[in-house]
Amino acid sequence: MSLTDLLLLAVALAMDCFTVSIACGAILRRFVPSVVFSTAVLFAFFQAAMPLLGWLATHRFAAAVDAYGHWLAFLLLFYIGGRMTWQALRPGEQQQTTFRPERLSVQLLLAVATSIDALAVGISMAVTGYTSLVQLPLPLAVIALASLLLSLAGHALGLRFGRAIARRMRPELLGGIILIALAIKVLITM
Repeated sequence: MSLTDLLLLAVALAMDCFTVSIACGAILRRFVPSVVFSTAVLFAFFQAAMPLLGWLATHRFAAAVDAYGHWLAFLLLFYIGGRMTWQALRPGEQQQTTFRPERLSVQLLLAVATSIDALAVGISMAVTGYTSLVQLPLPLAVIALASLLLSLAGHALGLRFGRAIARRMRPELLGGIILIALAIKVLITM
């Protein structure tokens, strides 16, 4: 894989992180460094770890990842997005939301959900010439860096426009719609 191919792959994998980070930033509406950086680091970690797991499990679990990986990503994203949307539309719940991007459990769930597609990338790496573990650090580092940077950029955009979004609609509703759209995209691209 050329460096250009690797960069394009890394950006493609990081786009879900970018989109979800926009929603998280819009919900937060204020810069909380610990939340922004922990979310970005978790996204980067899982985007790099999943291809490694896919590569390691190629011989044993390739069929299961191919058959069920997209379904798992769809279910996780749809569940989170559906719950956010439902809570945003519930009457009498305008002040309080249970979707809190500052919670580590939410960050972990989002990081896993947005990185499941990367398992398939690890499998494809194993069958396209990455035969040794020593070949993986550069691609995994590029994937992690792209995810980190795009997550930070997404948070910045969400924070920047979160107040404007909040004047027109609840950010949780927008975030829920975005996550449902990502889930549908995963299902369509199966």
